[in-house]
Amino acid sequence: MRSARCLSEPLPYNGGPGPGGLAFKSLPWNHPLVRVGVLLGLLYVFFLSISLMGASFKFFGKNFAAQLIETTSSPFVGLFIGIFATSLVQSSSTTTSMTVGLVAGGVLDVTHAVPIVLGANIGTSVTNTLVSVGHISRPEEFRRAFAAATVHDFFNLISVLILFPLQLWTNFLGRASTAMAERFAGVGGLSLLDPVKALTKPAVAWITEVSGQSGVIMLLVSVALLFFALRYLVVTLRGLVIGRVESFFSETLFRSAWRALLVGLVLTVMVQSSSITTSLAVPLAGAGILTLEQIFPMTLGANVGTTITAILASLVTGSVAAVSVAFAHLLFNLCGIIIMWPVRRLPLGLARLIATLALRRKVVPVAYILVVFYMIPLLLITLLG
Repeated sequence: MRSARCLSEPLPYNGGPGPGGLAFKSLPWNHPLVRVGVLLGLLYVFFLSISLMGASFKFFGKNFAAQLIETTSSPFVGLFIGIFATSLVQSSSTTTSMTVGLVAGGVLDVTHAVPIVLGANIGTSVTNTLVSVGHISRPEEFRRAFAAATVHDFFNLISVLILFPLQLWTNFLGRASTAMAERFAGVGGLSLLDPVKALTKPAVAWITEVSGQSGVIMLLVSVALLFFALRYLVVTLRGLVIGRVESFFSETLFRSAWRALLVGLVLTVMVQSSSITTSLAVPLAGAGILTLEQIFPMTLGANVGTTITAILASLVTGSVAAVSVAFAHLLFNLCGIIIMWPVRRLPLGLARLIATLALRRKVVPVAYILVVFYMIPLLLITLLG
């Protein structure tokens, strides 16, 4: 008979059957094969959410479409909606994917959608800025971290200040992206994800039937699925990729600007989140492992890499207009790099300046985040909307 002390101890694991048995032990949740299976499931949910969102708008009617277009009829309102919405959800992938869904559903056209995408580019940089505030108790570390975070902000802000007026005058992003999308469709590019679309069609039909063909319910379900998929795609991909890459964030990967840019691009494509890539770099900068000059090209690569999410979402819709919006996002970031790289001392200098001010007055980083990402966009949406 076991003693009282022995009885209080857990029985040793014997690898028996069931949830805690041999099968589970041989294939734990952190096993790469399990993670890949989860990843495929999440990708399906992501594609399903986009297809369902496009289908939901067919049940709203023309009045709803007119009201939504009227809300974003001003390009300035669209820009600040993109900033504010992305700052709230802290994911440009979510905002751009939803915009693609709206375009695919015929609710928005390319002209109205492009400013939202440009705004999303600014809003997404709030995440790494918030991460940098976590270093505030260690002065020099905080100065380096805050500069590394805000250099991304200033690149996006200056790019929008230069390219947004040009877009208003010429619609160059809309014209160029539409031409690209039409050529892409002409060579069969829009049929690239047809098998995926076929797989999601039964689920969309089932949800449509269960919801009683309610556009509101379908839209709510699609948004919930989109948030769920993107949230756990990031977690799963981070588990697969970041742990293996983080140890190589050293002088080898950042020996040149082009190599740093490539690291940011590839890593962001793999984890489907520029916020993760740039936020990962912030503590490395704070620790003095990476310099601001090394961080900057990495953020540029992350900006390009994050466009893959909207491109994938647009391909599922099979809509030329939706693909045009996704390509406009890509073109904007490429144009920003071409324009800003020769004058990179400007965002670098501004980042160092605000980091120095933040070091002197701890209220500066809090005020900066609240004013730039939340208060100004919300105020202007209210005034101009």
